[in-house]
Amino acid sequence: MTVDAEPPAEPPSGVPGIDVPRLADWLARELPGSGRIRAIDLIAGGRSNLTYAITLDGGGRVVLRRPPLGHVQPTAHDMGREHRVLTALGDATAVPVPRTLAFCADEDVIGARFYLMDHVEGRVLRTREDAADLTPDQARGLSEALAEALAAIHTVDVTAAGLDDFGRPSGYMRRQLDRWRRQWDGSQEAIRAAGHVRDLPEYDRLVERLAERTPADAPGRPGGSSSQEGRARLVHGDFRLDNVLARLEPRPEIAAVVDWEMSTLGDPLSDLGLTLVYWAEPGDAERLPVGATITSAPGFFTRREFTDRYAELTGSDLGDLDFYVAFACFKLAVILAGIHARYLQKATVGEGFDQIGDGVPLLLRRAHRTLDTGTL
Repeated sequence: MTVDAEPPAEPPSGVPGIDVPRLADWLARELPGSGRIRAIDLIAGGRSNLTYAITLDGGGRVVLRRPPLGHVQPTAHDMGREHRVLTALGDATAVPVPRTLAFCADEDVIGARFYLMDHVEGRVLRTREDAADLTPDQARGLSEALAEALAAIHTVDVTAAGLDDFGRPSGYMRRQLDRWRRQWDGSQEAIRAAGHVRDLPEYDRLVERLAERTPADAPGRPGGSSSQEGRARLVHGDFRLDNVLARLEPRPEIAAVVDWEMSTLGDPLSDLGLTLVYWAEPGDAERLPVGATITSAPGFFTRREFTDRYAELTGSDLGDLDFYVAFACFKLAVILAGIHARYLQKATVGEGFDQIGDGVPLLLRRAHRTLDTGTL
């Protein structure tokens, strides 16, 4: 969706999730000299927090992030945390992120807390069609760059970045299991309230299997100590190819890692597991309704190659990787159930939500298969 302002003296209106006049007044106070709002674009592809590109007088652009509309879980979509981690990483690390500009805690402005950041030029690569101009060498270089970006996140010195209180890494996976079970229960309640009921016995059996294997603590620092202080590793929470902005020239690189809404301190292998769940290969029999299919194009790493490169960069022990992949399937199934609940409530903004619910049973089956066979 694009809403334009013509003439420029009047801001655009009718943008879902944005009170444009109030936002314009706030911008004039918080970013003086930024100019009037000429257009607001809802950036396609987001399934959770909403992201808008705002064009200002003079052609400059900024990006606004706010929580989704409708059914929102009580522990999710904390704009303050997302703004904090981006600011910290931009100030003190080599992790590529957009520069933050301002944060608004006043929900009266647009109906929710939000923040602004720089607009970063780059491509979101998601489908095989997006790979039409991609050479196999570029695809391989992009795979390498993505592995390097994930390793960079997991080797951030969180104390130096001012993030040593950003989460509780001890017992992280156990709390994650409990958290996502609560999220599931809340989403199922919302789905039933919308008049939809679906029997998914695979879910309860999967929770039991994961609980039996969940480690008590996050592993030690990649390539280093297993002491308590070594366990505080930054976790992105939703790391995948279509959550980065990529550039291909003069060589493939990650211009920015985005969508930090689930970031915390915890077990870095949870990130790797989720990346592998999203990573499509040419021989895959099933396709998820979210994430990128572009990785099945010629030249991209296989899941095993990506895993091996990550292990080489971080020195991590990947002996229990099947658990983390199965857990990632479970987590993503819960996330999709929440998005499906919002869709049934007619509270989603954008396209492509009608098939989201179909991914839930697919992911539950894949989790069981991973635990049964150890395959990625």
